[in-house]
Amino acid sequence: MLDKTDLHTHTIASGHAYSTRKEMIEAAATKGLEVYAITEHAPAMPGSCNSMYFMNYRALPRKHGEMTVLYGVELNILDYEGHVDLPESILKEMDLALASLHTPCFTAGSRAENTRAYIGAMKNPYINFIAHPDDARMPVDYEQLVKAAKEYNVILEVNNASLSPGSFRGDPREIYHEMLGLCIKYQVPVVMDSDAHIDTAVGAHDYAREVLERANFPEELLVNVHPEILKDYINYYCKK
Repeated sequence: MLDKTDLHTHTIASGHAYSTRKEMIEAAATKGLEVYAITEHAPAMPGSCNSMYFMNYRALPRKHGEMTVLYGVELNILDYEGHVDLPESILKEMDLALASLHTPCFTAGSRAENTRAYIGAMKNPYINFIAHPDDARMPVDYEQLVKAAKEYNVILEVNNASLSPGSFRGDPREIYHEMLGLCIKYQVPVVMDSDAHIDTAVGAHDYAREVLERANFPEELLVNVHPEILKDYINYYCKK
């Protein structure tokens, strides 16, 4: 399986990561990635960037040799209506935007409430991915989630860090097996991401790849194999 992208990573700017922008980009280039993204945590995450940080992304180059480098944000879903912690006026300038549930920023509710939170976020036209929808502490109706991803043109993530031994999200393999089966049924693309917080983890997708292979997931729906899928989904290409 070819693996050409990593679209969810963090630098020291996120407050709890350990490598610089330069170190992360050089690691991605060494891995031979074609498209690489830095997606810092949004302001509601303790210790992360303020809004001005994201507003100045225009200063950064989008090429490193032959590799495309994208700059975005991992938004925090704040409530059961799917509100997030940056306004659309900033989000529309991002190359890509992920949205996720994090325990410091979101109080887990019922299965219906958590699902409503994800779907509410998907309705935001500048949110392109749902990151790590795999936390057993925040149960979700995956059929509704996948159908909403189809309706609102959102890519779902298989998060390698969640699948790593000792992950604080538990072992989400069965969750992903269910979600991926539904993605096949409804023809919803997914992406493997490292969620790297240090340069040595950039492009690390071994656990995610194992889950995809177990599900017999078709490569034509996998962004890592076909980065051209992104042209129909992310803000970077829509702005061109």
